[in-house]
Parts: sequence; C-alpha cells; structure tokens
Amino acid sequence: MMQTYNYEGIFKLESGKTLPAITIAFHTSGKLNADKSNVVWVCHALTANSDAVDWWKGVVGENSFINPEKYFIVCANILGSCYGTTGPQSVNPKTNEPYYSSFPLITIRDMVNAHILLRDKLGIDKIFLMMGGSMGGYQALEWTVMEPDRVENLFLIATSPTESAWGIAVHTAQRLAIEADYTWQLKTNEAGQAGLKAARAIGMLSYRNYEILVQKQSDPDAEKLDNFMASSYITYQGEKLKNRFYASCYWLLTKSMDSHNISRGRGGNVDVVLKNIRQKTLVMGINSDILCPLPEQRHLAKLIPNASLVEIDSVYGHDGFIIEADKISAALKNWL
Repeated sequence: MMQTYNYEGIFKLESGKTLPAITIAFHTSGKLNADKSNVVWVCHALTANSDAVDWWKGVVGENSFINPEKYFIVCANILGSCYGTTGPQSVNPKTNEPYYSSFPLITIRDMVNAHILLRDKLGIDKIFLMMGGSMGGYQALEWTVMEPDRVENLFLIATSPTESAWGIAVHTAQRLAIEADYTWQLKTNEAGQAGLKAARAIGMLSYRNYEILVQKQSDPDAEKLDNFMASSYITYQGEKLKNRFYASCYWLLTKSMDSHNISRGRGGNVDVVLKNIRQKTLVMGINSDILCPLPEQRHLAKLIPNASLVEIDSVYGHDGFIIEADKISAALKNWL
C-alpha cells in the first residue's frame, strides 16, 4: 500500500529555487530486521511509480530474488512525478493552485535529496543494496556518490554516469512534440496530452529497436495499404501512457535526465568520480539497447574499482531491463 511522508520544511533545489514543502510517496515491503542490515532501496525509471513489486515483477517481490521474506524493500516516487510525490499537478501552498508548467526545474540530485529525507524519516542508516535501471540507475549512482557511507552494494542496469548527447536529442524531440500541442501551457491536467502521446511514440523507438519491431510487428499481408501492425502498436503505446501520465511531468522529468552528470560540482571529471566509488557494484547492460548502449555500462564497470559486468543477450532493447527478469535475477543471485 502506498504511504506518504510530508516534509514541511523549505526544500532547496539545485537550481537555487525552492519548494515550500514536499510530499514523498513510497512503498515498503517486508520487515526491517533487528540490526537494520537488510534494506534494499529500488530507484524507479521515468514513468514508473513507487510500487516496484508491481512494475519489476520477477526481480522484486514474492517469489523473486529480491523478496520481502528476506529484505526490507523501499521504493519512493521521484520528485516531479504524478504518482503521489510533489510535482506539476500538486497544489502550491503559496497560491493554493496546482503548479502545472510553473513547477521549477529539478535534477536527479534533487530527487535523491528528497529521498534522503525519507531515508532519515524511516530510520534507515544503511542500505544493503541500492538498485536501479535507466533513470533509476542515475539516482542510484548519485545517491552512492552523495552518501558513500550509507550504501553497501550497488546494482546498475541499462544506465550511465551522464546523459548522452543521443539521450538529450531523443528527449528534446519528445519535448518538441509536447510543445507542439497548442494546449501545452493551459492550466489543466489535460494540457499537452496529445503531445504526450506523440512523445511516447518517439520514445518507444529508442526503448525497443529494429530487430524486435520487425520480429513482432511485421504484417503477413503483402496486399495491405494501411493500418499496419507497427503503426497500431506505436499508437497504442502512446495512448496507454496518455491515459496514466501527464505531459507536464514528462516534459519536466526528461529535462532532469538531460542534466544528469555525476561530475557536476565535483571537479567535472566523470572518470575520477567513478574511480572513487568503493561499493561492490554489479553493472548490467543489454546488447540490443540503443538508448543507453553497452559502451556506457562497459565504461562504468571499467572505472568503478570493485565492479562486475554482465551483458544480457536480449532482443528487447532498453526495455529489457524490465522484461528480462529471469536473466537479471540469475545474475543478481550469482553476484550477491
């Protein structure tokens, strides 16, 4: 069941702006043991929520390797999202109206700072395993650098130490789609939703790849002139996200990904920051991932001193970090 933590203090953002208060939505599963040594903190990706047992089936939850019978599992919704944590749809206590597009720019570091407040509230001093994929990996990396004495083990999948120029370009194309929707700046929950549908369609091209779309969405009918399977699939994916997410959140969170760089404010040298990570680390990449490809994970594993690298063979591209639960769990079990 989702819980919330209301932090009533001023929350300062990396940009220098502030939020007058924040709410953090989170789920826990399992029980904290006597010496508080069994905490697994799961960091979620772009449009997920704090219910990791639901969206990472086979990796987290009952009958999974990361199970509540052994571990105390925590996952918190990120700042700027629409699943319970303060974001564009939240009411600004200063105006008593939703923020919408006036919500300030946030970074991955801001998200982690919010979750550190929750960690402290829950009385967690040590995190046995910090884990995350994609944007969740950005948070896990940042957190490990920010609180190196709190995190004991680190698991990263389909992620990188900085956002790539390729990733920024994909996100910019997605935001352009949202901004092209004439309703984008309206002060309603429905603002920009047609643009969000288009943005998701663009994103799907980077989450999957040529091989899986040809394999799964090719039409057998050579006489067809329209209504192709691939077109229906992409349209369906855009519609599905439009029905559960908000354009203002998507726009904001892609901006936060663009600014991801673990060396910002730390000397500007990514390699040096990575070399200072002392945690036992499992880095996992997917050989068909075109959004955050294997060279990114190989770079992480090469520089982090106590890192192991596992490369997963999958046709599912970036989405393989969700889909390939059996392969991920087997590698996690072997590593831990």
